[in-house]
Formats: sequence, C-alpha cells, structure tokens
Amino acid sequence: MTILQASHCRFSVRGLCLLGLAWAVLGSGSLVTAWAVELGVVESGANESGANESENAFKLMTYNIRYDNFQDGKDAWVHRADTVVDLLSKQDLFGLQEVTAGQLKILMARLPEFDFYGLGREDGRSRGEHAPIGIRKSRFEALERGTFWLSKNPDRVGVTGWDAALPRTCTWMLVKDRVSGKKLWVANTHFDHRGSTARLESARLIKRVVTEQPLAIPVVVMGDFNCLPKSPPFMALVSDQSLKDARVLSQQKVAGPNSTWNGFREIDSGRIIDHIFVRGSIRIETLSTLNPKTSVGRYASDHLPVQVLVGWPQSDATGN
Repeated sequence: MTILQASHCRFSVRGLCLLGLAWAVLGSGSLVTAWAVELGVVESGANESGANESENAFKLMTYNIRYDNFQDGKDAWVHRADTVVDLLSKQDLFGLQEVTAGQLKILMARLPEFDFYGLGREDGRSRGEHAPIGIRKSRFEALERGTFWLSKNPDRVGVTGWDAALPRTCTWMLVKDRVSGKKLWVANTHFDHRGSTARLESARLIKRVVTEQPLAIPVVVMGDFNCLPKSPPFMALVSDQSLKDARVLSQQKVAGPNSTWNGFREIDSGRIIDHIFVRGSIRIETLSTLNPKTSVGRYASDHLPVQVLVGWPQSDATGN
C-alpha cells in the first residue's frame, strides 16, 4: 500500500466514524447529508431524490421520442433507443408520441415489465404513428382503455380533423394503483404541428371528454401539444381551472430547462410545447424537464421529456 492509499484509507475510516457519530446525535437531517457529501462518503443529491417523496408517490412522464427516420443520421432511432429505453425503465407510467410500429415493438420487447396500449393513427391498428401509454404492471392495473381521433368525428378511424396536416389521436386508460387502490384516468395525445384550428378544436374536444369522466376519479392529460403556455389551445384546456398545468401545481421549484424542444441542435429557450395537465385529488410533488443524452453525448430525441412525481393526498381514503 502506498502512502497516498494509506492516507486515503485513514481519512475514509475517520470520515465514516464522524458521520456515524453525527447521525446518532443529529439524526438524518440535511446537516448530516451535507457533511457526508463534504467527506465524500455519499454523492451529492443521493438523499435529495427521496427526501420529499410520499411513500405512495409514482413517476409519470410524457415524451415525444421522435419517429424512426433513417435520414436523421447520427440522431436516428438506432443510436437513441438504448437511452430512451433506460429512461422509460425508471418510470411508473408514461405517454409517448411519434412512436412507429417498429419502435413500439422494440419498446415492448425491452420493457416487459410495462403494459403498453396505443393504436396507429392511420388505420387504428399499426399504420402511422402511435401515442401509446405504458404502465408498470407491478404498480398499475388497466381497467379500461380506448382511442379517439382528434376530429369532428372522433370515433372514425384515420380521420384528419379540421386544418390538420395528419390524422391525430388521443389514447386513454383508466388504471388502478395497486399501492393506494385509487383509480386514475390518463390521456396521452399529440396535437397537429401545422393546423392552428385543429390544435384549438383538439383541445376543446379533449376538454369535453375530460368533463365526461367522474369527478371522483383524478385525471391526467399529457402529451406534445405543439403549443406554448397561454396560447389559445393551452387556454382552452385550463381556462375554467378544471384542468390545471402541473408546472403551476408543483410543490417544489420546477427543475430543468425552460423548454421541451431542441431539434437535435440546441435547446430552444422558452419553447415549452410538451405539457402535463391534471384534475382532481392528486398532488404534483415535483416537475422536471429532463435532458437525456446518448452515450456519445447527443440528444435522445428532438424533444425533452417532462416528468412529474405524483402523490395521493394522505387524507384520501383508499379507493375511489
């Protein structure tokens, strides 16, 4: 053993002894955590992630993963899949956008712990992009599920609504939390990127569908809305406060970039177009815009994922 190694060993033992003494005297508060970080016994942030989490809290995420397009070159799906899969594996419930049948097949194979549901927007089966919802099987049970098209005729498969460039869908699931026994109605969507009328009418349609859900059951509506806060579609969703922006409800300061778009180039400041809206008796403990990167440091998608930590109010009775 070299002198340097021996010195480091003596420091580590001393640090652990001091940390143990402090823990016994002061408990597991932030002072001890800070001391541990300073000593190098634990990494910075190691205790922060769970410090304010409810025992029954779960992670929910919306993420436009960018469709499988070989013309993306270094940013093609084959180079991003591992990063996306790894990120999704750490969630409990997620809604994805721009997912092709091939991508969905890969995700289902690599994430067998999740139950997926989503239909191709062109034929109601596998053609065209999907907006699937994934739920962790050990945490949630799917009770009901369905899809409607964002158009004047939402039950008609493959319809392009209003001035949209493409058919658009909304995927929904009624799930039961196996931990709390509570039910949750979840919707995931992707608004059109060109039609302004389509975006506004899509928001109104989804709002009507939300109002049809029992008030006793909390609601989450998430996705790529292709609209900024305070835009007409955004306001159509939140104007009467029955749906609320999770960013506003977060119990802690919103973390991460103030944008959800990077275009595979750089984060476009202020361009928040991916949102999570909620209604009812659930608590948004944290909201974070994440910035996952591939092993070579490139963006994992042209969008950034938005993640919330959701808790059930402690006063709520089990079940709803």
